[in-house]
Amino acid sequence: MAVKESIREQTREKIKVPRQYQVLIYNDDHTPMDLVVEVLMQIFDKDEESAVALMLSIHKGSYAVAGVYTKDIAQTKAAEAVQWAREEGYPLKVEAVCQ
Repeated sequence: MAVKESIREQTREKIKVPRQYQVLIYNDDHTPMDLVVEVLMQIFDKDEESAVALMLSIHKGSYAVAGVYTKDIAQTKAAEAVQWAREEGYPLKVEAVCQ
């Protein structure tokens, strides 16, 4: 019984929660609000009401957090959003930053 307890304790010590990253979307004067809403809905899985509210938050402030993910997922989502905006011809700035 003591051996099982020891193994469980060692296993618990080795498991670490991955560091979390925020994906920030920055306000700019060129990217249409509709595109930002679409990005939030399609890439960040927001419903329309949440996407519009977040877009307005971005518009009124300098940036907002679109989501919190592990590093790889955050970087991928940020890159997808930027790529989509560039394909549409807009300078939307999105980045993943460590919390």
